[in-house]
Amino acid sequence: MGRYLLRRLAFLLVSLALASVVLFVLLRLLPGDPANALTSVGASPEQIAAARHSIGSDRPLPEQFTHWLGQLASGDLGTSFVSSLPVGPEVTARLNVTVPLTLAAFVLAVLVAVPVGFVAAYKRRTWYGALLSGVSQLGIAVPVFWLGMILIAVFALNAGWLPSGGFPQDGWDAPAEAVRSLVLPVVTIALVMGASLIRYVRSATLDVLGSDYLRTARALGASFPRAMWRHGLRNASVPVISILGIELASTLLGAVVVESVFALPGLGSLLATGIAQHDYPVVQGVLFVSTLAVLLIGFVADLVQRIIDPRLRGRLSGGAR
Repeated sequence: MGRYLLRRLAFLLVSLALASVVLFVLLRLLPGDPANALTSVGASPEQIAAARHSIGSDRPLPEQFTHWLGQLASGDLGTSFVSSLPVGPEVTARLNVTVPLTLAAFVLAVLVAVPVGFVAAYKRRTWYGALLSGVSQLGIAVPVFWLGMILIAVFALNAGWLPSGGFPQDGWDAPAEAVRSLVLPVVTIALVMGASLIRYVRSATLDVLGSDYLRTARALGASFPRAMWRHGLRNASVPVISILGIELASTLLGAVVVESVFALPGLGSLLATGIAQHDYPVVQGVLFVSTLAVLLIGFVADLVQRIIDPRLRGRLSGGAR
């Protein structure tokens, strides 16, 4: 296990290094000049050149990249071209919105999808099993921004139960207001994510229900709940855990859409502003932190799979020898 962890950590670091190269290069290939955000319309060539020099964008690309890597090595995400403020504290402040939003939606989606997916598989020959399967298919096809606007219209504008958007200026120092402002965004993400997870849970459960080891356990006298608990749950959870990691990572990356719909000051809005202003340090900082989070989620999901599945542990032990 120690060798495996070292290999995975090395892979994570290499992937992060390659991602930093790709982020840096692709960002410089985008059309536009970051100096334009610092100068007024109709600025002279001398003013634009001075702006480029002040932010360092006139330096050779290898020198800019080396400087950025040096900052990352010291835990510094750089300084915004536009606001001249450190990017790290701004990203941290936005994570206080994006992370609770993502985790709450993820937990709610899992709590709904696991039992519903199991019932949809176990009762697949009944009308309500087919209904659950059909509703999940419909939920996958619903655009998340459209669902968000529907929820705003119903529960915020018409009923007036919840705010239609925004986040309290005091942040989590006003916990009740902060929670109320996240209810609709969390439900929006959870409904779309849950619909997708139901399909995966249903598929994994069907594989277990048709397995030989479950039939053997039943033939030896075990009740269905006991056989599922002792033999089916672990086998069904292995593929689902991988999907959970993918869904959590994609939700974190896709939060920009929901944050835009509900006017939340999260990573998504910071990224959108940075792209519009060609603020390279802000965009690089947000994407780097997001990439790191995705890699860590994948690492944890892979590790949990190997802890749960004896076959993967055996393969891991064989590789270590």
